[in-house]
Amino acid sequence: MTFLLAFLCGVAFIGTGVTHMLDDGAVCVQTDFWHNASLADPLPVGTGVKVSSSATRLCQDSPSVGQRAADLGGKLPWLLFGALALLLFSRLLKAVLLQGPFTEVVAHRLSVLGWFVTAGTPLAGLIVGWSESWLVGSMAPIVGSGPTVSGPLVLVLAGLAAVIMGKIMREGVRMREDLEGTI
Repeated sequence: MTFLLAFLCGVAFIGTGVTHMLDDGAVCVQTDFWHNASLADPLPVGTGVKVSSSATRLCQDSPSVGQRAADLGGKLPWLLFGALALLLFSRLLKAVLLQGPFTEVVAHRLSVLGWFVTAGTPLAGLIVGWSESWLVGSMAPIVGSGPTVSGPLVLVLAGLAAVIMGKIMREGVRMREDLEGTI
């Protein structure tokens, strides 16, 4: 089941990329850069950019290829991260079913999944943040906004917990092997 979910996330990744690059609609970005600001003058935005009344949503009617790619950079990293994480989780579950939960293979795959989640979460968040900040900067060049990290960064803790559990399981496997060797 998890392999099927990973496959569906991969298909969604490819489908989103293809359909978004072929789409000719507007590109919009949400920013909280001006959320608490009181703006007396209208924002200095580029041509063809529409600004919401709260100045937190910018839309470009006829975006450039770079703007469309940056908008895609705000969506695709999390789909790719989810597909790969589900694929690693599927491999972990398959090893548990075939060999049992307390084996070296399971401990290794749990550690790999943990390191992937630990490193992949901030990386995907940075890519999304950079894409969105570049997109805001391309629509409002004078003001712009700084890059941010977006996404559920609490996943880093879950990834570190999986790494720790993998190390604990690896030690448990070694202890069991030592015990079996002495008996």
